Amino acid sequence: MNTNDVEAITQKLLNGEFDVTLLDQVVGAAYDPVSPHRAAANKALMQLQEAPDLWKAADSIIEKAQNPQSRFFGVQVLDDAIKTRWKILPAEQRDGIKSFVVGKIIKMSSDEALMKQEKVFIGKMNLTLVEILKQEWPHNWPSFISDLVGSSKTSEILCENNMQILKLLSEEVFDFSRDQMVTEKVKRMKESLNGEFSQIFQLCEFVLEHSQHPGLIKVTLQTLQRFLTWIPLGFIFQTKLIEVLLNKFFVEPTTRNYALDCLTEIGTLQDLEPQYDPLFRQLFVTFLQRLGDIFTPETDLAPAFEYGNEDDRMFI
Repeated sequence: MNTNDVEAITQKLLNGEFDVTLLDQVVGAAYDPVSPHRAAANKALMQLQEAPDLWKAADSIIEKAQNPQSRFFGVQVLDDAIKTRWKILPAEQRDGIKSFVVGKIIKMSSDEALMKQEKVFIGKMNLTLVEILKQEWPHNWPSFISDLVGSSKTSEILCENNMQILKLLSEEVFDFSRDQMVTEKVKRMKESLNGEFSQIFQLCEFVLEHSQHPGLIKVTLQTLQRFLTWIPLGFIFQTKLIEVLLNKFFVEPTTRNYALDCLTEIGTLQDLEPQYDPLFRQLFVTFLQRLGDIFTPETDLAPAFEYGNEDDRMFI
């Protein structure tokens, strides 16, 4: 393939029936550091990405591409359409994109081996779903949270990825939304997430009480840590959450760092009513007791840090 071939392929992809195998050739040249046609291929990809109707081929690219980078290109094209064209797309096309993204995520995250193999790609698809949620939820997709929680109960593997989606959604709404969404939209999403949080919390409680799956427990604690900055205080102080964090997960080496992140988030809550003061004191006392079970006052932390594994060092 020479530069003229790249240009000819680009025109064919732009003007004819989309051929994913031709896209694979262009992507292959663009990502080949020794290809003499790399610059031309990168230029071609930029042209393709700017084509207003290329998003219609995104599903074919994601499903049929043999080059992994082609699939990521297909997702990027879809992301661009969601961010810039969503409101002008007909309802049936929006529903088609939603169904495709949700179906693809469920299919890939329902198989443990496939989920490990495709971890990065599934993560990218999760971000695409969150982009759709920023456009559609809650007004056009009011059942999203209940649908997600319901599907999580059918499979621990699926639940693990659903927790990732909830974590991303929380980050988008409460951490990153200031520059990307109008204030009224953020307000509605925050109200919806708050209003439906009891379902999410019950799912987290169930996982932390019953699951033996390390990956699911880890991501549930990570997701919970994101929630603790904004959830109603009753979920923290009027449930067994603190007790479970301290007595079950903080004392366990494989989960103590994630539990510590959650406890730190709770410990840094500010401007609370005086009624919570005794609960904070109890949290502090119990934390020191559990920490004493891990490190005695005589423990020399320097060698523990030097010779410990990565988790031990992070904990210290």
